[in-house]
Parts: sequence; structure tokens; C-alpha cells
Amino acid sequence: MENKKTNSLDNKIDYGVILPVFLLCLIGLLSLYVALTHDEQSKNIVSEMVKQCVWYGLGTAVIIVIMHMRLKWIWKLTPLIYGLGLAVMLALLKFYDKEMDALTGSKNWFRYGSFSFQPSELMKIAFVLMLALVVTQHNAKTRERTLKTDGFLILKMLAVTIPVIALVLLQKDFGTMLVFLAIFGGVFLMSGISWRIIVPVIIFAAVVGGGTIYLVTTDTGRAFLSDLGIFKAYQFARIDIWLDPFHDAADTSYQPAQGLLAIGSGGMFGKGYNVSDIYVPVRESDMIFTVIGENFGFVGGAFVILLYFILMYRMIRVCFDTNNEFYAYIATGIIMMILFHVFENIGANIGLLPLTGIPLPFISQGGSAILGNMIGIGLILSMRYQKAKEMSLSIRRRG
Repeated sequence: MENKKTNSLDNKIDYGVILPVFLLCLIGLLSLYVALTHDEQSKNIVSEMVKQCVWYGLGTAVIIVIMHMRLKWIWKLTPLIYGLGLAVMLALLKFYDKEMDALTGSKNWFRYGSFSFQPSELMKIAFVLMLALVVTQHNAKTRERTLKTDGFLILKMLAVTIPVIALVLLQKDFGTMLVFLAIFGGVFLMSGISWRIIVPVIIFAAVVGGGTIYLVTTDTGRAFLSDLGIFKAYQFARIDIWLDPFHDAADTSYQPAQGLLAIGSGGMFGKGYNVSDIYVPVRESDMIFTVIGENFGFVGGAFVILLYFILMYRMIRVCFDTNNEFYAYIATGIIMMILFHVFENIGANIGLLPLTGIPLPFISQGGSAILGNMIGIGLILSMRYQKAKEMSLSIRRRG
């Protein structure tokens, strides 16, 4: 009897998702210790480590709670969660952290005493849920897919997306805006919209992307964008740093230049744990991958990337196994959210992409980002848990 209960519990919990997340969190703690130990600024290392562990613990508790939430409750709560998220984002425009704004130029942090939080990290989850709800409701009511019905669906998705993008832009958080666009793009492609619409949209996006790159890399283009007020001087500086990280390595490009040197100095197998010969500013958050590269080299960095790929694969498997449309769109949004974070953060650390302040999921220091990602994992795990629970109840009723 005990074995049957154990097997039943094992069938409900997807350890293929839990294991890579656990290993990434462990790597995060080890890397954070190195970053804090070799930080030139005086910090209470024990306090910071304990704080990170508390966030991991809180995230784990949230996962357990969400796993036990039935689908109908997630469905009913989604509009409320989305509306609450918009209200908090709107309030942040006035009650933002003045010190963080002076330091980074962004109004995306809330602070009360020593406690700070970034609401947009939780808004990402609310946005994923609302997009999934809108698409699922539309498809359920649409008997025949036509260009007209697909057009209505796009308008509904934009109605959910535009307020979020507008608030993020008002907070001057370009990196987070890209995350929301990535989530929108993933759900858009999976929503069943006709390829006669998708192909022109992709072509349009490619043209806009290419045009933007031209504008931000030429003097004429920069003058045009400056006159429109779309880009600021510090954003152009980030582009210059991306194009040539060593053009001003003693000043504006010091951080990315030092990051590249740290990763390169790790070689194939790294220098060993807790070795930091090259100083990298703010290493514990956006530049945490430089710790992995310097300590464990190419092999260590490749292992971390492999863990992310395993996590993505397992999340996709869970999505297919549950065979539920609402769950499928939720999983798509969460996968795109985590994937974009990994792509942008590691890409910026190795010089392939500009720095945008995007944290590395489960590894970078930061409670709001950890909590947001853990909620996403909880939603993924709830898919299999709730399906297995329903199957178990169905078997009992038949028996």
C-alpha cells in the first residue's frame, strides 16, 4: 500500500523539471559567494547569502502552493492578478526608488526601508496568464478560423499587451520591455493564427529590427532618434559598448570589458572555485555568468547552458503531456520568458548582445526575479500534478 502511494506521488511530481532548477539554484549560491567575497565594496556576505537562501526558500514554498492550485482557480484569478499587476506598475511611476533611478535611469524598483522589489518580474507571470486566457477564450468561441477572426484575436492580444508595454516604457526599462515582447511573440506564434498573417508580421519585424540597428549605429540615425526622444545618450553609449567593449575600458565600457577578460581568462576548465583575479562591477546580478566562466571555464559555462536546455525540454514535455490548451499557452509564455532571460544575459556577458540589465534565471542575485521564475516553475509543475491527481480520482471512482 505504501509503495502505491509513493508511486502515485512520483507520478504527480516532475523531477525532470525540479532537478535542473535545483542545480541552477545551487550554482547561483556558489557563484554569489564568489562574487560577494571578491567585491571591492564592503558588504555583509553572510547577510546577503542568507537573504538569497530566504528567497529560494520562499520560492520553493510558492511552487508547492501553486502546484496544488486547480486549473479553474488559476483561470478565475487571472484577470484579477493581471489587473492588480497593472495597478502596481502604475503606482510605481510615482512611488519608485529615487536612488535606483539616479543610479540606473530606470523607475522600475520599489523600496521601503531596506526592502526593495521589482514589480515587473511578477507582472511577467500575470501577463503570461492573461495572454493565455485571452487566446484560449477566443479559440473556444471561434468555430472556424479565418483572417477576420485571427485579426480579432490579434486585437485582443494587443489590448492586453499595449498597457504593459506602455508602463514599462514609462519606467524606462528597455530590457524588460524586450522580455514582454518575447512572451507575446511566443504565444502569438502558438495561438493558431494563420501563416498568411504570421509571415508578413515576421517580415515586418525583421525590417523594423534591421532599420533600428541601422539607426542606432549611424550618426544620422542617432540624430533622428534623439530628436524624436526615443533614445537617450546613455542608451547610445550601451550600443557603443556592445560594438566595441574595449573602446573606453577605463570608463564607460569598464564593466563589459572586465567581464570578457574574466570569462576569457577561465580558458577551458577555469581557474578553480573562488578564484577571482579580475574585478567585475556588480558581478552578483547581471554579470554572474563571468564568475562561472572564470572559475569553471568553457566546460562550466557549457554545463550551465545545458541545464537550461534540459529545463526547457522538460517544460515542453510537460506541456504536451497535459494536453490542455490553457496550460499550453501558459507554458509557452514561461518558456519564452526564461529562454529570453538566458539568451540576453549570457549573450551580454560574452559580448554578443548589449547589456540591458536582465538577470540570469535562478542564478543571479535578486529576490523579485527569483520569485517570478519560481512562480513560473510552479505553474509548469502544477500541470502534471493536477492532471495526475484528476486521473487518480477518476480511477478511484471507477473502482
